[in-house]
Amino acid sequence: MKKSTMAAVALVCAASAFADVKIGVADMLVLVRNHPSYESNKELLSSTEKNCNKRVDAVKKEVEQLQDEGKRLSDEYKNPMLSASAKAKVEADLTSLQQRFVAAQQRMRTEAMNAQRELQDLEAVMLKKQTDDIRGRVAKFAKAEGYDFILDQNAALYFDQATDVTDKLLKEMGVDPAKAKRGQKGDDEGK
Repeated sequence: MKKSTMAAVALVCAASAFADVKIGVADMLVLVRNHPSYESNKELLSSTEKNCNKRVDAVKKEVEQLQDEGKRLSDEYKNPMLSASAKAKVEADLTSLQQRFVAAQQRMRTEAMNAQRELQDLEAVMLKKQTDDIRGRVAKFAKAEGYDFILDQNAALYFDQATDVTDKLLKEMGVDPAKAKRGQKGDDEGK
C-alpha cells in the first residue's frame, strides 16, 4: 500500500512539474527553405557545380582526343604499305599514347571525385551555417516567448497544431508565412 501511494504521489508531482512546461513545434524544412540565404546558397552551389563540370569536361575532352588519336595511329599501323621502320615508330607512338591515355583517364576520375567532394563540402558548410542561424533564431524566440522546448515537428509522432510556431519564426526571419506555404506547395508538386 505504501509503494502504490508513493508511486501515485510521484506521478502527481511529475504531472504538475510538466504542466508548467511550454512546448512548441516548428517545421525545420520550411525554415531552411525560407531562410534568407537559401536562394543565394542554391545559386552558389549551382555555379560551383557548373565550374566543376567544366573542369571534368576539359579532361574528358583530352581523353576523347587521345582516343581519337589512338584510333588514327592504330589504323596507320594496320597499313600494309608501311615500312618496318615506320611501323616501329607508329608502334612506339601507340605505346606512348596509351600511357598518356591511361594517365588522362586517371586525371578525369580524380577530377570527378574532387569535384563531387568539393560540392558536398560546400553544401555541408552552407547547411551548417544556415541551421546554426536558424537554431539561434529559435533559441532567441523561445526565450522571448517563454518556451521551454521547441521541437522539429517532423520528429514528433503527434502534436497539437496550436503548438506550431513555424509561422511566428518565419515572421521573425522576415518571411511572409502565406508566401512560404505557397512556395512549399509548388516545391512539393515538382517532386
